[in-house]
Amino acid sequence: MNKNLLNGEPWKGILAFMFPVFMGMLLQQFYNTADTIIVGNFASEEALAAVGACGVLTMAFLALANGFSAGACVLIAQLFGAGEQEKMRRQASTALLTLIGMGIVSSVVGVIISRFALNIVLATPEGLLDMADSYFKLYALGLVFQFGYNIIAAILRGIGDSKATLYFLLVSSIINIVLDILFIYNFHMGVAGAAIATDIAQMASCIAAFIYMVKKYPLFRWKLTEFTFEKTLAMLTLQKGFPMALQQLIVSVGFIFIQRAVNSYGEAMTASFSVAQKVETYLTLTANALMTTQSTYTAQNIGAKRMDRVITGARHTVIISEIISICICAVVFIFAEPIVTAFGLKTEAIGYCTAHVRCIAICVIPFASYYPILGLFQGANDALYSTFVATSALAIRAVSTYALQKIPAIGYNMIWWNAIFGWGLGFIITWVHFFKGKWKISNAK
Repeated sequence: MNKNLLNGEPWKGILAFMFPVFMGMLLQQFYNTADTIIVGNFASEEALAAVGACGVLTMAFLALANGFSAGACVLIAQLFGAGEQEKMRRQASTALLTLIGMGIVSSVVGVIISRFALNIVLATPEGLLDMADSYFKLYALGLVFQFGYNIIAAILRGIGDSKATLYFLLVSSIINIVLDILFIYNFHMGVAGAAIATDIAQMASCIAAFIYMVKKYPLFRWKLTEFTFEKTLAMLTLQKGFPMALQQLIVSVGFIFIQRAVNSYGEAMTASFSVAQKVETYLTLTANALMTTQSTYTAQNIGAKRMDRVITGARHTVIISEIISICICAVVFIFAEPIVTAFGLKTEAIGYCTAHVRCIAICVIPFASYYPILGLFQGANDALYSTFVATSALAIRAVSTYALQKIPAIGYNMIWWNAIFGWGLGFIITWVHFFKGKWKISNAK
């Protein structure tokens, strides 16, 4: 078990932990992007738009998987830092069973609500509805594996092992891309092929992660009769994870309103938005990876009663985040048009998407400064404030979109300009809370 986050120079431990997390997220996005590129080039722009129209729904279920898993990770990390291994074993077993149960329920619910959500809630254009519904129903069948993988990865991160998940995602990415080409290009299965390829890839990463965990760490080598499900620990997992899941779910729900505004401008804008969201994910990847890292780093050091390292680590994390993010954003801003052209968009959509991507590349600079600090709040048992920040930022993005798009000089440009308002507010309220120091109080004892 890795104790790099508890010893040595904070920035060295943070970088060592963050790099595999970043690469894992990069691979995860890479095979999601592969879906988009392959669908756009080998199926049609309409098929690409249909997959993009499901983006908010896939984000919503991923928010639940990520959020509750992140809560479990904080609990595991705090117990690891405090050296309470037996309780950590029981907590891990309970969290694993809880999240797999949630995954099964999510798969069923996803299939049931698919058409209603796409048609009524998201107002998906009629010409895309059947394809989008087919894609999401098939995608939802694999949600149980998504939940399973996320909780196993969270347990491993909690004990300081962030490298292993990188290998699982590498295998998953290769499987997904190969199957995408096979199903879409060779078998002409369209959006159904993309969804099935994703399901199989998620199943492979989940199984590989579980096998690795039980073989590598005797502490988690449960026999079938040794799995522990303790109601108290399950409630603690849900309680700790709820603010984080709520934070990500609010972002997903908020994007429902933005997606409706996008859909009102037609299929070209829907396809453009789908691609721009993919690129935005890459631009924010560093800050996201450092938020995950900062959450585990903070939790372990609070468990070990090392508040001095928490403060130093926060400073180092923000510097790392800004340096890497600025470099990535500069490259994407310069090469925005060839990047979006690679997705198979038509001329009108390319124009929308290029403007969108360049705007986001600028707006990521303040985002990269404050977003990793939300991980500190999560690791310091102040996850509700992290949720408040995310809610406020997303609310401003949604409100500004609808309020300002009616101005002729602005119009559809608010689809991407809303990030200026949302992330600007997030920057202000995050740093005000950090310097006030209220998040330290519950951990001072």
